[in-house]
Amino acid sequence: MINAGIKLLLVLVAITLSQGLLAGEILSAPPDPIVFADTAQEARYENLIKQFRCLVCQNQTIADSNAELAQDLRIEISGMIKDGKTDQQVIDFLVARYGEFILYLPRLNTTTFLLWFLPGILLILGLLIVLGVIKRRSNQKQELALDKNAEKRLNKLLGTD
Repeated sequence: MINAGIKLLLVLVAITLSQGLLAGEILSAPPDPIVFADTAQEARYENLIKQFRCLVCQNQTIADSNAELAQDLRIEISGMIKDGKTDQQVIDFLVARYGEFILYLPRLNTTTFLLWFLPGILLILGLLIVLGVIKRRSNQKQELALDKNAEKRLNKLLGTD
C-alpha cells in the first residue's frame, strides 16, 4: 500500500517537473534577430554588446549570455542605436542605470584603481619577497662555509686528514 502511494507520488512529481521544463523551454525561446538599416549600425551594436557585463552571469558579456536580462539589454542597445544615440550616450545611459559594474572592463578612476593595479603591485611584492629569501639563503650558505684553517683544525680534531 505504501509502495503504491510512493510510486504514484514520484510519477506525479516527474510529470510536474517535466511540464515545468517544457514551459521553461517555450518561455526561453530565442528572440527575433535584430535587423539594422546598415552594416555600420550592426558593427556598432556588436562592439557595444561586448563591452557590457551580464548582470546575471557576471562573468560573461551580454553578447555571450543567454540570460533574459542580457537579451533585454541587447534589445535596449539596438533600440538606442536605431534612435541615433552615440556609443558614449549608450554607455553613459547603462552606467547611470546599472552602475560601473555593468562595464566588462571598468574605467580607471579612484574607485577602480586597486582593481587595475593591485595584481601588478602584488606581483612586484611577491618577486621582492622571493629575491629576499634567495639572498638570505645564499648569505647563510656563505656563513656556513669553512675557511682553510678551520677545516684543518676540524680534521685534526676528528683525526682525519
